[in-house]
Amino acid sequence: MTRRAYKERFYPTPEQAELLAQSFGCARFVWNNTLQYRTEAYQQRGETVSHAAAEKRLVALKAEYPWLADVSSVILQQTLRDQKAAFDNFFNPKLRARYPRFKGKDGRQSIRLTKAAFRYRDGEITIAKTKTPLPIRWSRPLPSEPSSITISMDRAGRYFISCLCEFSPEALPITPTMTGIDLGLTDLFITSDGGKYGNPRHLKRYEAKLAYLQRRLAKRQKGSKNRAKAKQRVARLHAKIADCRRDAVHKATRTLINENQVICVESLNITGMIKNRSLAKAISDAGWGEIVRQLEYKAEWAGRQVVKVSQWFPSSKLCHGCGHKVEKLPLSQRHWHCASCGQAIDRDINAARNIRTAGLAGLACGATGSGAAA
Repeated sequence: MTRRAYKERFYPTPEQAELLAQSFGCARFVWNNTLQYRTEAYQQRGETVSHAAAEKRLVALKAEYPWLADVSSVILQQTLRDQKAAFDNFFNPKLRARYPRFKGKDGRQSIRLTKAAFRYRDGEITIAKTKTPLPIRWSRPLPSEPSSITISMDRAGRYFISCLCEFSPEALPITPTMTGIDLGLTDLFITSDGGKYGNPRHLKRYEAKLAYLQRRLAKRQKGSKNRAKAKQRVARLHAKIADCRRDAVHKATRTLINENQVICVESLNITGMIKNRSLAKAISDAGWGEIVRQLEYKAEWAGRQVVKVSQWFPSSKLCHGCGHKVEKLPLSQRHWHCASCGQAIDRDINAARNIRTAGLAGLACGATGSGAAA
């Protein structure tokens, strides 16, 4: 058994929307107030505020601000637990997480509820302080009763509920097919058998419309209703672009997982690559990091294997046929001829084949995951 989050959209009633707005606001206030208290305690007195001390302080906060009692206490307690987890990640040198930040009312809003604050019965979820279940548009039944739920509202004003459930993944039938993929910009990825998955370029498709809406937003007076409406239009278009990108990546990774037993991929330093101002927008739009992330967890559920090859492996400069390595190969050169064997080489397909060879070699030597480096 493993845990999986099932995310669905719902459309709250006016009463539920008002309660959720209060819940988002109270959770945000507790987070920001506690974060400021912890930061000042360390900077001014050198003290570290423990989670137990923060929970004890929450009682005093509720006495000082009575409106915090309008929402479920579980929401506020869970906010402190989430902040504790954020600090734990920050102090963990392996994760390299950044210092917890303050939350604004204009960004994405979310609250997390445990079983004490919601009821799941007959396929319906009712949260504390409400009498009617949330009108959720279920796309599939849940495999088990959720252990916790996360309710969120994005910048476009859409409400989502994420249910954390226990489920038993079913392994796919074993297939002898193994492939290597080379992530790119002209094509989203290229497989070692010569297949190319075109890059939809969702951001570029809507870039002109986005620029138009942003210009209209810039001309609106701050604080006016027209500015709020223009801001909402920009947020909706951003949400549409993100949805299109997410859908394309899910379909692509599902195809790779269904058709291949082993998938070899290069472990790229995407954070460093997007510092290139000429390619940052294209790399971010391609979603390379999300492709690798989805491949890893889907492979684990399906009984497949993802092997990562070192980013320093010269996959593009090596001739797949004879192993000859060229010294210089500019990014603009997409085709070249091997000086040793004379073979005409497509840069991307050649890289995918070399990644497959290096990944399978590392797998044969007993390395798995990111350890399969050339």
